[in-house]
Amino acid sequence: MPRIKLEEQSIYEFTFPVTLYPRDINYGGHLGNDSLVTLIGSARAQMFHSMGFTEGDLGDGKTGIIMGDLVMNYRAEGFIFDELQIDTHIGEIRPGGFRIFHRVTKKGTLVALAEAGVMTFDYTIHRLAHVPEIFLKAIANIQKG
Repeated sequence: MPRIKLEEQSIYEFTFPVTLYPRDINYGGHLGNDSLVTLIGSARAQMFHSMGFTEGDLGDGKTGIIMGDLVMNYRAEGFIFDELQIDTHIGEIRPGGFRIFHRVTKKGTLVALAEAGVMTFDYTIHRLAHVPEIFLKAIANIQKG
């Protein structure tokens, strides 16, 4: 069966350091896939927080995100007490959502790549919505440098 192959992005604007603990290790003695989903979720939440937003409010008081898809590629193992760095980038912005790219490294070694497609969702009427202009402006300012 062919694999979905993710590629590193040219730039990542956000960084989230994390240490692996016993809860993150699976029966094989290394970073479990369920734990990686949780860790990149934490990195995503921290990214939004650092921008002044949350996953439930992208700045207009009603529009948040919902997950459309998630893909992860492992490149190396992570072990208990390893210090990882999760770098994050927002790209492929469209009117109704965007993609979030993650790179997980350990002392410069690539551990995993992950990519999530998120849709913007108006939580007041429970329908898909456009990406709020205030969020688009914030991303543009961050990506300009």
